[in-house]
Amino acid sequence: MSLTPIRQTLIGLLSDGQFHSGEQLGEQLGISRAAVSKHMAALKGLGLDLFSLTGKGYRLAFPLALYDQEKLQSASPLAPVHVYNVIDSTNQYLLDRVASLRSGECCLAECQTAGRGRRGKPWVSPFGCQLLLSMYWRLEQGLAAAMGLSLAVGVAVVEALESLGYHGVELKWPNDLYYQGRKLAGILVEMSGSAGASCNLVIGVGLNLAMPEREGEKIDQAWAELRHIQPELLDRNLLAATIITSLQQAMARFEQSGLGGFVADWNRLDHFAGRPVRLLMGEQEIRGIERGIDDRGALRLETCEGIKFYLGGELSLRRGD
Repeated sequence: MSLTPIRQTLIGLLSDGQFHSGEQLGEQLGISRAAVSKHMAALKGLGLDLFSLTGKGYRLAFPLALYDQEKLQSASPLAPVHVYNVIDSTNQYLLDRVASLRSGECCLAECQTAGRGRRGKPWVSPFGCQLLLSMYWRLEQGLAAAMGLSLAVGVAVVEALESLGYHGVELKWPNDLYYQGRKLAGILVEMSGSAGASCNLVIGVGLNLAMPEREGEKIDQAWAELRHIQPELLDRNLLAATIITSLQQAMARFEQSGLGGFVADWNRLDHFAGRPVRLLMGEQEIRGIERGIDDRGALRLETCEGIKFYLGGELSLRRGD
């Protein structure tokens, strides 16, 4: 799926963050002002943070540097990088092509129309407002060796952000990034393979950059964006390249030594460490004090019966805390 050439051109013209009149845009594109208006409505439908003002025209809320495939490929020589304006799902793009991919191969998109989070939940991904990145990796040790992978990925993404000056980002077990108690990013690892053989891993990262308020209203939990940490966002191509490199390096480490080499850093970044929490497992609710993870990635929960270890469930603060 892709944008029409006219709409791609419109985004390029608007990317400077300045006002452009409908008449001026129509002249540049060889279309009527009414046609410009229809195209703008379609772009808003993709979630583009676009508004209009009588007498001035159209503009984006913020300047937008679109992903540049040549820049990203140059910064990531280990494997191909595929870049799309609009796609159904970056994870699905790679899952459909696992037989022909190289470890470290990536797909990025400005917008997803069928993005998904954990447990099949839809992922809100308006145009140009998030880092939408998926990476493929073939793990020769097989499915069992992938235990705890999302935790290692979380550490890699936080370390990449820290290297760019974004500090204060923490981790929530098992696959979220938090900033000041609100969700900044989510991780979705999908895998396939058979016993005794290598497995195919697709690692998806959705990171909020600068979300329009109307799109944020579609998210059913408290959320944060990089703009909350630094009002002036870094170049999105630099951000994407840095995270790709960090993920590739982390996967090479994980392949050699598993989760063990990431546990100390994960516990250092643990958002809920030492806090009373609820672990929801189906209809069951377990309460205790969160004490980090072990070498398998299991959650350590201090309960009235002592330390318990859990490999599944949804974590949240206790009601009233």
